[in-house]
Amino acid sequence: MNDTAPTPAPVQDDRFGELRVRLEGQESLLVEGEAIPRITLDRAPDSEKDDHIAIGTRDPEQLTLRIDGTPAKLTPSKGRLTRRSYAVDVDHAGTSYRLVPDSVPSSRLVRDGLHIGDFSSDGDGRVIAEWREDAKIEPLDAAVGYALAAAFGTGAQPMWMMAIDAVATALP
Repeated sequence: MNDTAPTPAPVQDDRFGELRVRLEGQESLLVEGEAIPRITLDRAPDSEKDDHIAIGTRDPEQLTLRIDGTPAKLTPSKGRLTRRSYAVDVDHAGTSYRLVPDSVPSSRLVRDGLHIGDFSSDGDGRVIAEWREDAKIEPLDAAVGYALAAAFGTGAQPMWMMAIDAVATALP
């Protein structure tokens, strides 16, 4: 990552204090803080960019996710008509995560099948997290949630709204 790029204002997380989320164009993302593991997400430089995705692609072959320097498996869904088709999965050290849209503006973070928090981001690097009061939240949970929300954005329209938009666009 380019260390000369301006660093955005830190995010203040309720449980983990000050975090930094730095999205550098559509090439790379860095999430770090004193209380969380460092996450980097890099897009292959020669890959085709999609302007609608903050990190530039949903193709897992073109993305490299590292947690404290260790590669992690990242599997973004294709992003089609349903909210579930915008899910992004991460598997690391025996733990599985999924960030999946559950409303127009936000997505829920699930760890090993348990809903632990909700994230909002417009894909501009700014992320808001709301942790479930009944969930035990680990530092890795925060790092993964912020990284996925910043890189892929959050929220999606329901399928019926997308269908209406598609029909309206096709009409003269």
